[in-house]
Amino acid sequence: MHGRPRKPPTPEEEKAYDAKAAKLRSLQTQFLHFHHNQIYTKEALEVCAKLVESNPEYITAWNYRKLAVEHIVSSHSESDLESDPDCIKSIFKEELRVTERALAKNYKSYGAWYHRKWVLRKGHSSIDRELQLLQVFLKQDTRNFHAWNYRRFVAALKNRSDEEELQFTTDMINDNFSNYSAWHNRSVLLSHLLEKKVDGYFPKEKVLTEENDLVHQALFTDPDDQSGWFYHHWLLDQIVKIKTPLLVYTWPPHGSNLEVWVDGCLDVEGVNSSTITIESSMHDTNKDLVWKPLSTNNSGRAQAWVTHLSFLEEKLHFSQANPIKVTMGHSEGIKAVSDMISWGDKKFHSYEARPMESSQINFSNPLKNSDDNDLMAYKWNAETVANEISLFRELLSETDCKIGKLTLARLLTALDAMILYNKTSDSNEVVHFEEVLELYSDLMKVDPPHSQFYKDEYSLVLLQQLTSTPESLLRHCYHYRDSSPSSINSYICLRLCNLSLSRIGSIEQLLWIQMLDLSHNHLHSVEGLEAMQLLSCLNLSNNKIGSFSALEPLKLLKSLKALNISYNEFGAHSVDTRRYSCSSPLNHTVGADWNFGDWNPIDGIDFTNCWEAFSIFKDLKLTQLEIIGNVIAEENFKLFLVKVMPSLKWLDGVELQ
Repeated sequence: MHGRPRKPPTPEEEKAYDAKAAKLRSLQTQFLHFHHNQIYTKEALEVCAKLVESNPEYITAWNYRKLAVEHIVSSHSESDLESDPDCIKSIFKEELRVTERALAKNYKSYGAWYHRKWVLRKGHSSIDRELQLLQVFLKQDTRNFHAWNYRRFVAALKNRSDEEELQFTTDMINDNFSNYSAWHNRSVLLSHLLEKKVDGYFPKEKVLTEENDLVHQALFTDPDDQSGWFYHHWLLDQIVKIKTPLLVYTWPPHGSNLEVWVDGCLDVEGVNSSTITIESSMHDTNKDLVWKPLSTNNSGRAQAWVTHLSFLEEKLHFSQANPIKVTMGHSEGIKAVSDMISWGDKKFHSYEARPMESSQINFSNPLKNSDDNDLMAYKWNAETVANEISLFRELLSETDCKIGKLTLARLLTALDAMILYNKTSDSNEVVHFEEVLELYSDLMKVDPPHSQFYKDEYSLVLLQQLTSTPESLLRHCYHYRDSSPSSINSYICLRLCNLSLSRIGSIEQLLWIQMLDLSHNHLHSVEGLEAMQLLSCLNLSNNKIGSFSALEPLKLLKSLKALNISYNEFGAHSVDTRRYSCSSPLNHTVGADWNFGDWNPIDGIDFTNCWEAFSIFKDLKLTQLEIIGNVIAEENFKLFLVKVMPSLKWLDGVELQ
């Protein structure tokens, strides 16, 4: 077990191990003989039973038992059933006994639990007896997630209501606060009840208040036990999450006059189709617009969605205008990168807004409802979070609890987010950015094993602070001016350099940006940047990115032309192949569409060492790339890049011929 020093076995223990292994080998030999020859006799089943009772993880033996039972049941004639109506039940009853003996050996055996579910689905067993058996198992180990999972299965078969099961979790929690599985099951059940608005579980404000009172008993009884803290975090999410999606950005801006070719298309970007209104005499916007996520997170949800409005040739009339009305939008079109971009400080000048440039800076203004119900809900949410903050300040004044500090930081962040979202022009609410940053800084010091997590959270809060108001965001905006007389480049660049950022956030406030400088930070990935569809120039130099696969979100940026990834850690680490079933997708279906046929092996390029880079750069249309300062940036690799990206004009500051 974890933390226990291993001791060499004694001679007696070695002898016992050898005897046990010999017995298992003998049983396995007999079992495999029966299995391969499809022998389903009583003797064969007894041998199989002894085998799974000695080794409950032997999945093949459990599968054999299923085949054997099916064979035996099907061999019973109608006359057999008439003479002994309980014979089928007795067969499945024996299977339950075998699983019980196996679970007594190892009550966390996946095979045994799965087999028991299979038996129960046949409908010949007592479900009430299963609930009684579960009581025994959960007394032995209240956190046995196998038993909890099986209970959910049994409850569904018995049609037990969510209310009954919720009361069971209450009893288990009252018996022992330190029952993570009971808290987890409670969150699943309560989610269903709140969603269905079952009697007694509506309005949700009343229910969540009672749940907060319950979990407070656990937290204040034993602040060092994490079970209740996880449930409290789930409750916080129910309190502060926004029910409806928000439209934070669209392109093109309202009132734009567009000149479009027959095969052209208009992109409209937002968060969800239900938050955007498009009116067109040419289209049925309810049918013609199909929304797709740019990318999804682990939960399958996306922060940014895109829809394409195609202009069909038969509907176009070149002699007249075809107006399309988009509800809101903020950005001008992307300018092409015509000259090499230089990221030196001399190229950037303090931003001073001029009347003609006022539309270039577009601070998002999310659409939100302002009816009485929403205002009442916001008031309750804010008051609840404020009360929680007071409680946890009091707790931390009495005990130095790491997870308590983390929860307080989350509560303060949630309150700030609600204040900013519902802020009116005359609002002078005090926000808590500084206190939150101080809490995460303290956690990095006192809890080094989780310092990277705290650092990421620190970065998110810092970015939220920088983007919370137009004034704070504009302090990081600069004019980019190229001294070349022929240059037409004139960008507004957002420079977020030297901020020790390890994670990117607050993207919804940055969707208008065409030029972004994230150099001299601690970034390991660029997750989130895929939503910035207007981004044309990106500087990621002097970060800690060590894998080309970490750049995968950039493949979705069709306007990206200039990229600086110099002085990172590309080539300094071995390629992470855990996402593939083999060491390289070159000999796997993942890379089946990768065409290396036109590549000349005389070039001296070893493709097996470049497949990860190829998977990223083959989809980019860059005209400028800096990769100097990375271990991988050797001459052969540069030749490889030039061949992958024929659109490339500048590489490491050198113009290509």
